[in-house]
Amino acid sequence: MQWDIIPDIHGQSEKLKRRLTALGYQPRNNVWCHADADRKAVFLGDFIDQGPDNTGVINIVRNMVDAGHAHAIMGNHELNAFYFHTLDPNSGAPLREHSTKNRNQHASFLAEFPLGRTQTRDVINWMRRLPLFLEFGDFRVVHACWNDSLIEQLKSAAPTGVLHRDDLIRAADDENALFTAVETTTKGPEAMLPDGCSFVDTGGTRRTKTRLKWWAENAVTWRDISVSVPDPMEIPATVLPHKLASTTYPSDAKPVFFGHYWMSGKPVLLAKNALCLDYSAGREGPLLSYDMRPGSQAISLNNIGGYSDALT
Repeated sequence: MQWDIIPDIHGQSEKLKRRLTALGYQPRNNVWCHADADRKAVFLGDFIDQGPDNTGVINIVRNMVDAGHAHAIMGNHELNAFYFHTLDPNSGAPLREHSTKNRNQHASFLAEFPLGRTQTRDVINWMRRLPLFLEFGDFRVVHACWNDSLIEQLKSAAPTGVLHRDDLIRAADDENALFTAVETTTKGPEAMLPDGCSFVDTGGTRRTKTRLKWWAENAVTWRDISVSVPDPMEIPATVLPHKLASTTYPSDAKPVFFGHYWMSGKPVLLAKNALCLDYSAGREGPLLSYDMRPGSQAISLNNIGGYSDALT
């Protein structure tokens, strides 16, 4: 089987159609499929929010999955949507607060799928049934982070990666055992910086917690492992605690593909077996894809498609 791995689309249906067309897929009876029956797509989540056509993206992905022409996993935007549209069975309040900030982040989806509508409930139920990870013979996919111990925890609760609705609701509680596994898998790991250390993010907010380069097996210091920091010099070059250094992705593990991180510029290999494919297609960036061929043992930048779209 040959797989076309496609990351975060964020409501950009025209970019998705162009990428599928460039890969040789065509719509037949309202389902995009490839002339080669042994070629299918794998979508890395974050189908919604930001872009102008959430409905179009969902319909394409959902129809492909239902017809057996694709697999898809849950991104943090699908997780957040489920929580936004689901009430806590104990308190009756939304699992994700309907704050101005959260409404703004979810605005383009809400414009097409208002709260409480039958169509909205149907789409949210579809999102809820997406797996949190997938593992194939030669590779793995996850939205934001593959951490072996957390993936094993999720497998114990849901071998297929699809959590039961009740488990997903319980995972919204930060005191629940599944909370960290679900949050880290869909949103990536974070850690508190050493006492007295902080940095200013792109929005001007001073933060004492940093996102981690979980793929950086050779990271030694806090500065090595921190990501999404505008001025890396604000991060101390002190040695990492062993607990953090020991949770990075092993260099002898299967290739893993993920999205989530809103990268920019020319695609780069983050580790020899770890590739982020999200290059900000939800905004002005290109929608990339990766051609994973049978028997591939290593990731090659030559197998990335779509980067030239940003240059035309």
